[in-house]
Formats: sequence, structure tokens, C-alpha cells
Amino acid sequence: MRTLVIGASKGLGKALIEGLGEPGDTLIGVSRTRPEHLDHAPGVEVHWVEANLGEPAKAAHIIEEAVAADGLDTLLYNLGIWEEFAFDPAYNFLSDDDHQIEAIVACNITSTLLLIKRLLPLLLKSANPRIILTGSTSGLPQSGRPEVAFGASKFALRGIADALREGYRQHRLGVTCLNLGYLNTEDPLSTPRAQAEQRDEGHSIPVHDVVQVVRMALSLSSASFVKDITLPAILDERF
Repeated sequence: MRTLVIGASKGLGKALIEGLGEPGDTLIGVSRTRPEHLDHAPGVEVHWVEANLGEPAKAAHIIEEAVAADGLDTLLYNLGIWEEFAFDPAYNFLSDDDHQIEAIVACNITSTLLLIKRLLPLLLKSANPRIILTGSTSGLPQSGRPEVAFGASKFALRGIADALREGYRQHRLGVTCLNLGYLNTEDPLSTPRAQAEQRDEGHSIPVHDVVQVVRMALSLSSASFVKDITLPAILDERF
């Protein structure tokens, strides 16, 4: 299996590179710069593409060129930026900078659309094509969050997923949207999960759990797919 991971240099993306794959699989990480050190599962081949998704058209072209020759089975789009004061009591939509809103839309929505448009012909050649979009509980109805641009961009991901399923159902394209709650990205995959789950005392999700969920989704046959998964922290009172 050949899997492309967008936003792979840190946090959840880094954990996905380190935790996914079986012997013989290939993972291709994408970020603005390649990390200095990256672990990965034994027998898994890892490549890297340097591209800035803040420049959607340019990045889509660079990534397409990098993977065109060998094809692709899975696109894992794990990227999203948010407002300066997002998830902070100081957040106020009226204070958001216009350029910041444009940047959020470009990175979270436009780059997603342009990249999928570029890569879809490659994915549809696979016997089991998959797209997994890292969404957020902020993109769910009545999410309880006030961040307007970020919330809108995560709502958009769910719309993208729905439309792709309808447009390419006969091609057996499986599109999954992961609606993730507050993540613990301070503890990398190398941290024992039993230790990582203690951080924030149940108010954030270890990256280990997200990697496990993605592994499950990718292990399914071409006869089924996971449509949506909502994964909040156990003590998140919104759910």
C-alpha cells in the first residue's frame, strides 16, 4: 500500500508516519520542511515531499509530480490551521485579521480541493482507493465552539467527503472523515500510551488512539468503508 500523509512533520501527522504501514508498504510524508528525525515501522519505506499547502496550486502540482510515477492507494489529509486566539477565552471573531481568515480558508479548504482534484486520477487506479480527512468536532452541528473560520473549514471537509462519495461511489472510493476532539500532541507515539493518556486527566486524546483508528479504517476490504468517526476526549462535556 502506498499512503500519502499531508502535514506529516509533527504532532498527529508525525505519529501517523511512525505508526502506520506494514512491511512492504510505502509512506510519503508531506510538509514544508523535512523533520530531522523520524521513526517508522520496520520494513516500511518512507519518502518525503517538501511543499507548502499555504500555496494550494503550487503545492498540489509539486505533490502530484512526486507521486505520479508509482501511483497511490491512500490520501491521508491531516492539515489545518486556526485563528490566533482559537480555543482561548480571548477569541473574538470581530477581532480576527482578514488575512488570517484568508489563510485558514486557503490551507484548510482550497488546498484540500486542489490536491484531491490532482490526485484522484491516481487514487482511482488503486484496487482499494481511500481518502481520510482529519476533521474536528468543531465541524459538527452544535459543536459548542465559537471559532468561525476554523469551524467553517471543518464543516467544509464533511461536505467535501459527502460529495466525493456520491461522485465516485461506482469507483469504490472510500472517504472517511475523522471528527477529532482535543488532541494530546505533546506526547509522541514513542511515549507509552498508558503515560500519554494521563495528560490533561482525560480532557485530551493521545495520538496513539487516532493512529489505531486509522489503522482499522485502512485494514478494511474494498467492500466497505468507515464514513465518519467522532473521537472526543472522554471528559469532553460537549459529547
